[in-house]
Order: sequence, then C-alpha cells, then structure tokens
Amino acid sequence: MGNAYCVMCSCVDQASVGVVERWGRFDRLAQPGLHFFNPLAGECLAGFLSTRINSLDVKIETKTKDNVFVQLHCSIQYRVVKENADDAFYELQNPREQIQSYVFDVVRAHVPKMNLDALFEQKSDVAQAVLEELEKVMGAYGYNIEHILMVDIIPDPSVRKAMNEINAAQRMQLASVYKGEAEKIFMVKKAEAEAEAKYLGGVGVARQRQAITDGLRENILNFSHKVEGTSAKEVMDLIMITQYFDTIKDLGNSSKNTTVFIPHGPGHVRDIGEQIRNGMMEASSAQVNLIE
Repeated sequence: MGNAYCVMCSCVDQASVGVVERWGRFDRLAQPGLHFFNPLAGECLAGFLSTRINSLDVKIETKTKDNVFVQLHCSIQYRVVKENADDAFYELQNPREQIQSYVFDVVRAHVPKMNLDALFEQKSDVAQAVLEELEKVMGAYGYNIEHILMVDIIPDPSVRKAMNEINAAQRMQLASVYKGEAEKIFMVKKAEAEAEAKYLGGVGVARQRQAITDGLRENILNFSHKVEGTSAKEVMDLIMITQYFDTIKDLGNSSKNTTVFIPHGPGHVRDIGEQIRNGMMEASSAQVNLIE
C-alpha cells in the first residue's frame, strides 16, 4: 500500500504509525518519532497509516416492509488499530469502499423487515446490527469501528406529505373534541347561572312583597291606634289613594317621553285597594299555615 521511501532516516508524526519493510517484506512498525534506516540492509519505510478516527458518511436507499422507499444517512467512525496496522496496510486496498459495501448489505437486509413507523422507533437497532457486522469483518483487517450513527431517515416526499396530513387531521380532530367540551361546559355553566339568577330574583321579589305587606300592616295599625273611630278599611283606602297619586306624580316627572294609559277614578282606586287587601289576607293566611 503506497510507495516505499528508501531514506536514511524519517520522522513519524504523532497519531500515525510507519510500516518498515526489509527487502520488500514487512519487518516492523515504526511508532511516532525519529527513526533511522539502513538501506544497505534492505530497510525502507513502506508508508504511513493514520491512527486518528475517520468518518465515513453513507447514503442508502432501500424499501420498508410496507413498501415505502426511504433514504438512510449513516455516519461510520472507524480507526486503525496500532497493533494490527500491518494488516490494515497490506490487506485492504480501499477500506472506505469495503466499509460502505458492508453497510449497504446489512441495512438492506434489516430494513425490509420493518414498517416505516418501526424503522423510526428502532433505528438504533439497525445501527447496532451494522456495528456488529462491521466489527466482525473489519477487525480481521486491523480496523476498529468506534461508532455508527443513524443520522437521518428520509421517506419519499409524497409519503412525508401524507404523514403530515394525517398528523394535521388527527390534531384537528383532537382540537374539535376539546372545543366541543369547552362549549358544553360553557352552556351548562350559563344555564346554571341563569337558573340561580332566576331563583335569587324570585327570592328578592318575594321578600320585597313581604316587606311591602308588613309595612302596610304596620301603618294601618299605627293610624288606627292614633285616630280613634277609624277602621282598617278606611285607613287602607287612604293609603292606597296616597300611593296612587304618588305613582302618577312619578310617571309625570319621568325624563322619558312615554305615554301611559291607566284607568283613573275613585272606583279604580277602590278596586286596587281591594286587590291589595286580598293579597295581604292571603299572605297572612300563608304565614299562619307555615307556623302550624
């Protein structure tokens, strides 16, 4: 591998190893440093090998079990084993092509057994299979495989587009479910709030009417006690007439230009008073029933 250097001395660089031959036959390995050779004894420096880690990028196109064509990008990191540098120097003419051929062979033997989704999930298994095969083969030639990285898996563009559309449809479906649940919760809470508001409004109206009834009863009793000879009916009529005229006054003082038609006359006032008295009697009867 390479041409021989028939020189008296030579320097081997760090992270390199020299191959020394005697009369065209391998003699020894020259470690980094200065070395002297005897050309008269047939010694010469056959060549150098680097012991640095080398990287080889390989692109493989193959087909999965579900008939999807994919392109895999692999990165193989390898180096020469110092102790077996003579094997690496003499056995292989082009180690990169040899490694690439084995990678092609192993990947195309494993990937067709896997679906596309399984390939994405188990790409480390494919890398491990390649590593084991290369270590077994290249070890015999003085090379050590340091790492194998499955850098990328690229499906056919049409397959990628379909996968993105499926993903988008699933997310839209999930978003619709969440949106429907949110609208359902909103409607339920709104209905509960309306029911609570109506209940509280009814309670307020009931308390207002009760307060009006209690106030009228108290006013009638006070007036009857202070003015002798008056009956409760007469006091109620007087209060109702006063409330009637106060209501008309409030309607007239309103800032809004609204026309209100109401029946006007003593008889109508009497009818209103009878309705209120009946309401008070019914309220009192209901309270007695509750107490009993």
